[in-house]
Amino acid sequence: MSFTDFENSWIKAHVNEAEALLKTLGKIPAPSHHEEKRAEFILNWLKEQGAKDVSIDEAKNVILKIGRTDVHPVSLVMAHTDVVFNDTQQLPMREEAGRLYAPGIGDDTANLVALLMAAKYILSQNLIPKDGLIIAANACEEGLGNLKGVKQILKDFDGKIASLVSIDCSAGEIVNNAVGSYRVKITVYAKGGHSYSNFGNENAIVQMAEIITRLYEKTPPTGAKTTYNAGVIEGGSTINSIAGECSLLYEYRSESRECMQEMDKYLTETIDHFRKKGYNIQTEVLGLRPCKGDVDEEKQRALTEKAVKLVEEITKASVSLHAASTDANASLAIGIPSVTVGAIVGGGAHTRGEWIELGCLENAIKIALGILKWSFE
Repeated sequence: MSFTDFENSWIKAHVNEAEALLKTLGKIPAPSHHEEKRAEFILNWLKEQGAKDVSIDEAKNVILKIGRTDVHPVSLVMAHTDVVFNDTQQLPMREEAGRLYAPGIGDDTANLVALLMAAKYILSQNLIPKDGLIIAANACEEGLGNLKGVKQILKDFDGKIASLVSIDCSAGEIVNNAVGSYRVKITVYAKGGHSYSNFGNENAIVQMAEIITRLYEKTPPTGAKTTYNAGVIEGGSTINSIAGECSLLYEYRSESRECMQEMDKYLTETIDHFRKKGYNIQTEVLGLRPCKGDVDEEKQRALTEKAVKLVEEITKASVSLHAASTDANASLAIGIPSVTVGAIVGGGAHTRGEWIELGCLENAIKIALGILKWSFE
């Protein structure tokens, strides 16, 4: 991907603006399902850049349409607005030795800023793509957001989207396969009672321990990497009470639909086994992220190769391809060629000490603009 002298000069001239935008946007709280403050800010910012056809949809996605987006084919390029933390007040931020520290600053705020600046360039030059282009600042990518944002876009533009590129992760990372996941809350209810006078009554914690033990007796399927995890357990009330209730947050993941189906079967069999023993068990599905479906492999390979070439030419470094759980899961699941491309340099993702190198913004904007330029070729 070559950039004209004008494009290179424009990007250099706007790096300081990108940094200022990052420092503003990065302080705005945006837990999954509560991204409205960021969405409103981005909407107004895009309008200030000259965007005409821009709006916020019912899932709190900011949608910028350029060209014919009412007919196939439409390219979708996106970066997510939500962060993993539940802060509802201004997020803490500090700058030190060329690094900017803030929760969610790299995942995905800096990538989002790169996309916004690339959109600003497209708008400033009044460029019209060959086909339709949607630039989205989407909600609910993280955790129990369950990909609500991208799923809403795919629903609203059903049958029109030809490809999806999510700008997420670090420069040098390209995700071209989807790790599916299933997340469930399992709750056990028991008689409980006083630890002394009711000794011998059913204890929900003990029953949950039996369930977890059985879940961990499962040998993972070998068709693809498959994992499972008991992540959170809660139950009981006092040290001298027999627990009447206990809950578990449990998940499993795999790149393979067949492996996920095997894990589904084992979970169902486990719950049925203990219900037959008389345990009072309820389950609640918290999240389901699909694996890759039937995608045209030639188109998927071509999109991946374009992404690899772009990033390697800009960063002068090799790229790693791997599977992960990203917004692209939703589109890959329904057969749309999709990749997730990292643009920034940083570390500490999903920690409150997350950081990015401010010096990476120029290349990050180039990566985002290079991706948008595919729609104009």
